[in-house]
Amino acid sequence: MTALTPDPSVLPRVAPPAARQSLLGLGREALREALIAIGTPERQANMRVAQLWSWIYQKGVQDFGAMTNLAKGFREELAAHFTVERPEVAALQVSQDGTRKYLLRLVEGHEVEAVYIPDENRGTLCISSQIGCTLNCTFCHTGTQKLVRNLTAAEIVAQVMVARDDLEEWPEPGSPHEGRRRITNLVLMGMGEPLYNFENVRDAMNIVMDNEGISISRRRITLSTSGVVPEIVRAGEEIGCLLAISFHATLDETRDTLVPINKKWNIKTLLDTLRAYPRLSNAERITFEYVMLKGVNDSDADARRLVRLIAGIPAKINLIPFNPWPGSPYERSSWQRIEAFAEIVNNAGYASPVRTPRGEDIMAACGQLKSASQKLRKSALKRGQA
Repeated sequence: MTALTPDPSVLPRVAPPAARQSLLGLGREALREALIAIGTPERQANMRVAQLWSWIYQKGVQDFGAMTNLAKGFREELAAHFTVERPEVAALQVSQDGTRKYLLRLVEGHEVEAVYIPDENRGTLCISSQIGCTLNCTFCHTGTQKLVRNLTAAEIVAQVMVARDDLEEWPEPGSPHEGRRRITNLVLMGMGEPLYNFENVRDAMNIVMDNEGISISRRRITLSTSGVVPEIVRAGEEIGCLLAISFHATLDETRDTLVPINKKWNIKTLLDTLRAYPRLSNAERITFEYVMLKGVNDSDADARRLVRLIAGIPAKINLIPFNPWPGSPYERSSWQRIEAFAEIVNNAGYASPVRTPRGEDIMAACGQLKSASQKLRKSALKRGQA
């Protein structure tokens, strides 16, 4: 007899397996609801949330099978429905000064960058909130990359976890004590405008600040905004971290060019809003970021106008030597000019540290971040055509 070959057109269609949900980025209540949805009894849910929270955010475990205080059957159920995997590290570059730049590949193939900057007594992780940016600040390399989308809370938190993985910062298995922290400070100064992705940034920071998890103090987290006025006070109320303003000019005409969002909310409107920022005090000052551009915003008159503008606002001025990038129309102010500017600001009673450029050799310095995805794809195409 000849075996009959089934007609593919009449075979029943089998649905592909559903993608597992990531538990990263879920707050405690959302995590509880996810567990109940797969059959966890409600009377056990709070305990399970606490256990998972510790494994994921305190110990950094990525394998449910390693969560040894959970029953084997429950671990198998978790693995069938959920994941706590990180994004792929598509590239890791290490600068001569120790700065580490991570290019993270997300699920649909888009990429985003985060940077770890080590210092003698601290380590700062700079993370992104969007893929690309919509602000088009003319001195910023990231601004030349069009906005693709907002990052999810999971993708924002994952940047911290990837860096902790790489730096081996999680406590050793079985150890009751956490080792020395290498990431002591967190800054939302990477790709994107955090306040244009408010809810995801807020939810991610609430996880990062949670005392039973990653536990970075709100006073060691700084959110940098170009001046999304309607969300500034809300950020103080719902996140409570420190605030930095990407300021860069003392005249609306100049700031309209450097930071185009100024056309929507001008300098006066922005400063009036900052004076109402919650928790504003000498202990929790606002940082004004000011990139030093030769012949554009670096005159003595600019320095004197700056201190007049911010009068009455507890603040410090972070002077940033411009970090060049290919095709940039600007040049860095000379050190003599930066020092003269800083002296005027200092004499007015404001701290004005000059930020030392870090990671310039790997394009990881302030204003240089830009996802390498387009560059990598072009390189791959060229190889394929060779």
